[in-house]
Amino acid sequence: MKRNVAPTRSNLIKLKDELKFAELGYELLDQKRNILVIELLNLVDQAVEYETKVNTSLESAYEALRNSVMKMGKLKVGNLTGAIGVENEIKLKERRVMGVKLPVVDTDFSDNGPYFSPLDTSFLVEEALDSFKESLKLMGRLAELKVSIMRLALEVKKTIRKVNALEKIAIPDLKETLEFTISRLEEAERENFILMKLVKIRLEKKKN
Repeated sequence: MKRNVAPTRSNLIKLKDELKFAELGYELLDQKRNILVIELLNLVDQAVEYETKVNTSLESAYEALRNSVMKMGKLKVGNLTGAIGVENEIKLKERRVMGVKLPVVDTDFSDNGPYFSPLDTSFLVEEALDSFKESLKLMGRLAELKVSIMRLALEVKKTIRKVNALEKIAIPDLKETLEFTISRLEEAERENFILMKLVKIRLEKKKN
């Protein structure tokens, strides 16, 4: 839709500058959109992979725990779990992708094992403990990926709206207004030329 702008040379210069700026903005936003989409798809693939890893790790951990109970008895395993002193720390950092803040989750464990005597204790208890610790690390990474996916998806949506607004509204409107302004200025120049020519002819007639 053509803007309501007076067809003057100063406005012509402004319109040309605005059009250049809008086209540059479109190119930059289009590049941003492509980078964000690539990053988003990459994270989605990783999230699918880590979801499988988490499920597999938890299955292994619970399987080792069940086998420990069957081998040692529920009461003894319960007493051993009370002796385990593992502390976990979740460190949250962030990284940026095209200005979007994405979380980085790092899960650490601190312990002072061994927690119990190896006598009359199945190795399955240690296996279950290691599997649960690994599961927590994987779950932290999966949470990081899911939050990142949500934030990137939101930013992609915003960027697409801006790109579409420039491509389908702002740039076409500027081009139409620019063409109209150029056309009116050229028409005014032609009229001025004809007028000056007529004035010149009349002056010459009077002179003669």
